[in-house]
Amino acid sequence: MTPPRSVLPLLSALALGVLLAGCEMLGIPDPAKEAAAKEAEGKAIGSACRHAMRAIEDCYTLNPKALKSAVYTGWREMDEYMRENKLEGVAPVLPRAEGKKPKKEDAAEDDAPAPAKKKAASE
Repeated sequence: MTPPRSVLPLLSALALGVLLAGCEMLGIPDPAKEAAAKEAEGKAIGSACRHAMRAIEDCYTLNPKALKSAVYTGWREMDEYMRENKLEGVAPVLPRAEGKKPKKEDAAEDDAPAPAKKKAASE
């Protein structure tokens, strides 16, 4: 017994929908979902940075792979929320990023005269 012709397109569309829904199980990436996830992650990073009383520039430096526009949006939204509710930020645990300082050994070698550098290298 075959179903009537009017039901066939409906069954075909339903079967196609089920097959396409299974694409995630196969590991096929969905660009729209990946973009939404990156956007949400950037907003979360920005919000956390603002709550930790970090400047937006520090936030960008600490999270170079995050979308800057999303980080800024999250930072700004958290700033508005904290101002409206008169909330204080939490002091960050990690120190602020500073320029690299040369090690004492490297600095001593740079200050030494050229012959001393050659002797140290040969020893």
